[in-house]
Amino acid sequence: MSLLSKLMFWKKQSSTSDNVTSESEQVFNDTSDANSKPASIVKLACYSTLFLFIVFYLIGVYWSSEPDVFEVDEQNAYKVTGQEKQLIVGYTTVLTTEKVARTLLEKPGGYLSNDVLPPSVFLDNLPAWEFGVLVQVRDMASVLRNHMSRSQSQSLENAHLKEAEPLFNNDHSLWIWPAAENKYEKAINKLSAYREELGKVETPDTQFYTRADNLRAWLTLVEKRLGGLSQRLSASVGQDRVNTDLSGDTAALQSTKNATDLSVKTPWFEIDDTFYEARGGCWALIHLLKAIEVDFAPVLEKKNAKASLAQIIRELESTQESIWSPIILNGSGFGLMANHSLVMASYISRANAGLIDLRELLSNG
Repeated sequence: MSLLSKLMFWKKQSSTSDNVTSESEQVFNDTSDANSKPASIVKLACYSTLFLFIVFYLIGVYWSSEPDVFEVDEQNAYKVTGQEKQLIVGYTTVLTTEKVARTLLEKPGGYLSNDVLPPSVFLDNLPAWEFGVLVQVRDMASVLRNHMSRSQSQSLENAHLKEAEPLFNNDHSLWIWPAAENKYEKAINKLSAYREELGKVETPDTQFYTRADNLRAWLTLVEKRLGGLSQRLSASVGQDRVNTDLSGDTAALQSTKNATDLSVKTPWFEIDDTFYEARGGCWALIHLLKAIEVDFAPVLEKKNAKASLAQIIRELESTQESIWSPIILNGSGFGLMANHSLVMASYISRANAGLIDLRELLSNG
């Protein structure tokens, strides 16, 4: 074979080898690309999930912040008659009830109790707080309709309050139409309409009566609410109690006989919910009691009860102190770890005792 033929043969072989190598590299690259695509998708999904988790967490922290205590507005409760300013009786109480109820709808995150989407669906402390506030608003709406707006038991009830009370009593967890927020918004508007008619000559049938018996009716409801919250908070560590259901009346009966000794303990997954429900109820009561202090000032002065009411408000304000622990602790009564529920129960019990004394004071003479 000549030298020229050998060179041509070698060149052909080299070209064939290069083509095979190129094809092998192409196949390898295609295989690598095919394998890297699923890995990239998994990475993207992980990063997206982590990003959403962080965003939802930050939103949840912001939405979980409780509203601050606001100043009760009594400046707008006066009307000018000639050269004198005259207090519109009941204006402050109704306006404060409106503001407390509206806070549920306008605070950060809005009304959360009926949300079914993240992140609010994973939050339980603020919905419990909202329910505590809502219970106090419902009780005030009931007393406004049945007592404070009526002169006697045979008098007619106010048309606005007649509609407002059942609207507030709608299920707080409804999210499908009509949602709970819509019902509460209508109820607030009804309270506003009642308030606007107070003190007007053209609406003499719209009244607010600051009698001692009307105030006692509301205090009786508040006592029961605080007493129940105090018992549930105290049961965070478990208690053995003596059954006192029929105490004080030898002829009293009950539907089903209970044991003489009872063991009561709040389930561990309800402890923080009970705590925040009590905290929300106390937050609402602080404002309502301050409003009552304005409208029922003559009654309280006559009984020399203003100092007693001020002390009750101070006890309730202690329930709103900052919580420095990231979780609600539930240590044993005299153990190493704090028990936030027992601390809250002590403040509520003292406030409840003051309310009982105040109600008895109002009933004497």
